[in-house]
Amino acid sequence: MPETIADFIKQDLKARLRSGAGLPDKLTLAALSEHYRVSFTPVRLAVRELIQERVLLRQDNGRIEFNALSRNGAEVVAPPAPPAEPHDVENTLIAEIIRHSLRGESTYLREEVTAERLGVGRTVLRQVLNRLAGQGVIEHLPRRGWRVKLFNEAEMNAYLQVRESLELKALDLARPRLVAADLKRMLWGNRAAPSGERLDNDLHRYLIAKADNGYIRDFFERHGRYYTMLFDYAAPEANVVRAMARQHRVILRALLAEDWKTARQALARHIRAQRPIVQRLLRKLASS
Repeated sequence: MPETIADFIKQDLKARLRSGAGLPDKLTLAALSEHYRVSFTPVRLAVRELIQERVLLRQDNGRIEFNALSRNGAEVVAPPAPPAEPHDVENTLIAEIIRHSLRGESTYLREEVTAERLGVGRTVLRQVLNRLAGQGVIEHLPRRGWRVKLFNEAEMNAYLQVRESLELKALDLARPRLVAADLKRMLWGNRAAPSGERLDNDLHRYLIAKADNGYIRDFFERHGRYYTMLFDYAAPEANVVRAMARQHRVILRALLAEDWKTARQALARHIRAQRPIVQRLLRKLASS
């Protein structure tokens, strides 16, 4: 069984390429990231190793193609099972990190103590910590541990300004690549239901992937994870979830109707709505 998600993607890609089944038409980082529903980092690692093994070939124009010669004499095996990882380790860590961050606590997460407290091995924990460090959520300091990123409201406001500009640009670039079935799926994921409002945040990742712009992707890969976790942590109340799902529905219906003006306006309002949610959480923490 593969030990990491990058190992799993590599083995799965190799098996699927040689059997000719179940992969996107274009072997791009964006398409593969969307296929495996992960960030670019493990996909990039898997593709790099497959290029080294000449299962994949990088053309002069930078495109990646399957090397059909690698199929000759190669045993075709079934795709592997995803790597086993202790349930909720990353989510538990994320909640702790955000709490420390919002309270201004420059806390260090030491591997041995944290692994014991969470009941996982240090290898698995280090994978999670490295992933979070790569996304700018924590910082690794040799011989001292992993330091939590401190919340800074001015930085959050600056991030939201840039996010709004780039996500609106992503929407514009994505227009010719939007798939009605995908939009309807996300609309269904944000439906109002008797058991409670459903919230599906795939819309933002989808627009960025469909924009197919490396600079936009790079910004959200480098800076987006921390703020995504922050906004998710700050918005657990039912009324907030209901409002966010409703905002998503407005955007998605406008996209389906190709009403680009309404879609852009609704997306901008939705992004700006993140700031007061965090500010309410900060006031609650201060009062407690």
